[in-house]
Amino acid sequence: MIADTIWWHVYPLGATGAPVRNRVTDDADHRLRSLGPWLDYLIELGCNGLLLGPIFESVGHGYDTLDHYAIDARLGDDSDFDWLIAECNARGINVMLDGVFNHVAATHPAVAQGLAGETSWEGHDELATLHHADDRVKDLVTDIMLHWLRRGIAGWRLDVAYSVPPEFWREVIGRVREEFPDAMFLGEVIHGDYAGIAEAGTMDAVTQYELWKALWSSIKDRNFWELDHALSRHEAISGRVLPNTFIGNHDVDRIASIVGQDGEIVALALLMTLPGMPSIYYGDEQGFEGLRTEGFEADDAVRPALPADPAELSPLGRWIFEQHQALIGLRRRHPWLTRAHVEVLDKTNETISLRTYSEGHELLVDAWLDPTPGVRVRAGEETIYEWPAS
Repeated sequence: MIADTIWWHVYPLGATGAPVRNRVTDDADHRLRSLGPWLDYLIELGCNGLLLGPIFESVGHGYDTLDHYAIDARLGDDSDFDWLIAECNARGINVMLDGVFNHVAATHPAVAQGLAGETSWEGHDELATLHHADDRVKDLVTDIMLHWLRRGIAGWRLDVAYSVPPEFWREVIGRVREEFPDAMFLGEVIHGDYAGIAEAGTMDAVTQYELWKALWSSIKDRNFWELDHALSRHEAISGRVLPNTFIGNHDVDRIASIVGQDGEIVALALLMTLPGMPSIYYGDEQGFEGLRTEGFEADDAVRPALPADPAELSPLGRWIFEQHQALIGLRRRHPWLTRAHVEVLDKTNETISLRTYSEGHELLVDAWLDPTPGVRVRAGEETIYEWPAS
């Protein structure tokens, strides 16, 4: 099932070293194929899904789309996309694309056609919001989704889904599901009623930013009471809609920069034993560091280029990769965790014990920060993961 996918989340323009600003005319280096060596790495890590950030023709960072039917020239062309899909299919890797359907670049033809407003979106003068009540926009987005699903993708991440009227999503997703009933629709929701927004728009899954914040903040501030509170809400959300859980993505500071590499392993262990559909942001599995800044270059530090081949990675990150392998492997051996329940059994500022369970299954998780960070996962009386190893 697609819901049981563990995604490796990649920002393609950054990962492939494409120029996000100051584009060169006729830049067409077929960079999408540079992800080829990383597909076996993805499998070695234990993932079985590739969640791609924007790959369509755009002005700069990819979220300022110019043509939803064309691969960004900096990444390649249709043949490069087809090659990537074929390579992923050969390895059993699901592919999800990032669909930016709330807004387009201000220079997108839709603006001249009256399909998008001439005013800026959320203060970004270079972006224009689509007119979601216009039937032509519904037809357009439906057709775009179908076009790429027919080309082999498994689903869509819906960028800033919270800003789009739910009736738009209901109609468009409903029409797409007539042909692709098993496609996955993951809505990006940052704040508000996560489950309510997803349900109103008939989405399958929703980004769980509240859990993300509680995971790193509880470790950084040594306050597992915050995680306890977030987990009670997570239990309620996951009972209604599938949460996409994560400790890093293309819009936030690197987890290792916030809580250190040891703290990252504790956060990861919690992530991998909680209900939901996890994603790993590329480089986190190597302990990459990076903090967002301000201005046009704000995201550069968290969207870096990958080396040409995994063999070129620093050996300093190998132990972090191995802990990711162990925990992702644990997750893959317990697929019931996707739809599990969770309850906190005990907590202090620096310790937390929780139980994840479903009918006939149970895991017990203990995490601590003092004297040094650590975590233990048990199935019954058997310890199935412990770090640091005793």
